[in-house]
Amino acid sequence: MFWIEFAVLLAMILIGSQMKGIGLGVMGMVGLLVFILVFRIKPTDPPLDVMLIIMAIVTTAATLQASGGLDYLVKLAELIIRKNPSNITFIAPFTVYFLCLFAGTAHIVYSLLPIISEVSAKKRIRPERPLSISVIASHLAITGSPMSAATAYFAGLLGAGALLDIMTICIPACIIGLLAGCFSVFKKGKELNDDPIFIEKMKDPEFAKSMETGTKIDEKHLKPGAKTSVVIFAIAVLLIVIAGAFPEIIPHFEPGKNTLAVTADGALTMVTIISVITLMASAAMMLITKTSTAEVTKASLFTSMASAVVSVFGVVWMSSTFMHHNNTIIQDSLGGIVSTYPWTFSIAVFLLGILMFSQAATAKAMMPLGITLGVANPALIAIFPAVNSDFVLPGYPTLLAAINFDRTGSTKIGKFVINHSFLVPGVVSIVVAIGVGFLIGSIVL
Repeated sequence: MFWIEFAVLLAMILIGSQMKGIGLGVMGMVGLLVFILVFRIKPTDPPLDVMLIIMAIVTTAATLQASGGLDYLVKLAELIIRKNPSNITFIAPFTVYFLCLFAGTAHIVYSLLPIISEVSAKKRIRPERPLSISVIASHLAITGSPMSAATAYFAGLLGAGALLDIMTICIPACIIGLLAGCFSVFKKGKELNDDPIFIEKMKDPEFAKSMETGTKIDEKHLKPGAKTSVVIFAIAVLLIVIAGAFPEIIPHFEPGKNTLAVTADGALTMVTIISVITLMASAAMMLITKTSTAEVTKASLFTSMASAVVSVFGVVWMSSTFMHHNNTIIQDSLGGIVSTYPWTFSIAVFLLGILMFSQAATAKAMMPLGITLGVANPALIAIFPAVNSDFVLPGYPTLLAAINFDRTGSTKIGKFVINHSFLVPGVVSIVVAIGVGFLIGSIVL
């Protein structure tokens, strides 16, 4: 029966991933209905914690966007990228990484991809190189950012003080993994001037002229409150890090029932801490920069939140129901090898992440299982970057955007679909990050 149930789980995830958008969410609910009615499986609690964290964090990021703060950050990143175009294969991904680490979302990379593509093409550097690793950088930043839903959920799962441990291990591990990824694409493919596709495109006079023009910075007018909103956002990030690093300074209440707001021992949960701080910051940005609520709700980040919440709602609820029902079988099958070789659990996380298309959803589905299987916290934190495997199937929006922005045609999906431009740098970066994470964890924790 286990394998039939597992087949249903995979079928729903595969169909949902093909539907894009909220497809994972609605197909997850179909799978959950099958589990309840056909297999008589008792459903677990819905993933309200992750959904609330996503809503709070994305609302704050959308407020930053509406008040012009994201435009200001992108402008700074553009200046850094354009300053030394010859080294764009290294400068661009690290600029993207730190920008996304600060903001807690990979979607900022959309604004930088056309800049990276144009600067590299006009320097006759194959755009595939910086574009592919920059997309991977935007994903890696999620596992370590205190403003990402995946990291916030994972920190809450591990308990008091875990946020600082996650940042201590994952940030340097992902930086080293990203550096390895940069080297993996440094000489990838033919040089642009030798690429037959580019040579053919250069026969078009208009295209050739566009490749010879300068790389002038777009002087986008910033809103008056742009810099102020960035400062407020930075304060919110700092407060979350402080609250996660020093839980003893947070008010405690009398022990009681474990809820979404307060743990059984009376401590505030990460859901409460993050929701209060981020939405407080959102309110401050709107009041101080005079950004209207209508502008926030029209921001692209805010509109994308509905899709993320619905997807997590359905697919994670279905997955957690399956995991909980088959907990004994999974423990008996994987417990021995995972307890002896903890790194093997990263393979399971990586494989599920390919289908989930969401770091937060993968973390919610797999990290509690890791704890059940007896994986120690340092090892589980080291494995955390494996949730970034959503690049393997080239359907994630950041990958498609990079392909579309590359006018030279060097960034592409291969004949066999998975042999695309992002596969090698993605796998190299994650494998190295996990390995370095285990090393750092053994030293500092």
